[in-house]
Amino acid sequence: MSTPAPALQAALAELARTDTLLVALDFDGTLSPLVEHADDARPLPESAAAVQQLAALPRTATALISGRALDSLRRVASPEPETLLIGSHGAETWTGPNAEPLQLTPEQADLLAHARTAVQEVVDGCPGCRIEHKPAGVVLHTRSVSDDVASAATAQARERLGELDGVHVTDGKAVLEASVIRTSKGEGVQALRELTGATAVLFGGDDVTDERAFAVLQPQDVGIKVGPGVTAAAFRVASPEEMSGVLAELLRLRRAAVD
Repeated sequence: MSTPAPALQAALAELARTDTLLVALDFDGTLSPLVEHADDARPLPESAAAVQQLAALPRTATALISGRALDSLRRVASPEPETLLIGSHGAETWTGPNAEPLQLTPEQADLLAHARTAVQEVVDGCPGCRIEHKPAGVVLHTRSVSDDVASAATAQARERLGELDGVHVTDGKAVLEASVIRTSKGEGVQALRELTGATAVLFGGDDVTDERAFAVLQPQDVGIKVGPGVTAAAFRVASPEEMSGVLAELLRLRRAAVD
């Protein structure tokens, strides 16, 4: 694992000394390399070990904030019981055994059924495209088709979904997601900060949906963009493998700070 760049190293050293630390991370493309089939994703062993050990430290909380539905996130990430979970871009949360499950209103459930029908019709006409159902949304996946086919399918789905008042559409990497609940990873970070009483936050993510989380970070926080693309994050690493090195170094620094 590579050593973090000097500026990031200095930021991690300062972050590690905060009183109560929250380490919140996206999963796909951050803890796990991107894969063609979502069910095949697994966290890099070094990253998983670092998150597990950070969660065991005093005054240190860990969380996964993902676009995945919670069931999917649990299946691929195998998080520790101490790790807090936010799925479906913030529509689903798990903050402990007493956490309330997501409940849609009858109106939201009816709207979701129409959104699912709209995306299914696009998928039916696009061999290689795939639909994913979530508790509050539906996703068009286009990773397995050519760029021109993906563009056409995405435009068609966006047009169909735009006819449904109350459906919120979000772009991601080779996905178009529709939700009947308006929320974001930024709201997820803010909720977790309040829940844990964190005095500083590290957030790492790779997708355009993670920009909402970077946007709510405060001066004492550290945001890390994984991979290319325009970002509001102050720091960048090239890959999930480099992110493993960042987490290992934060673990070393935080362990020394709280001992």
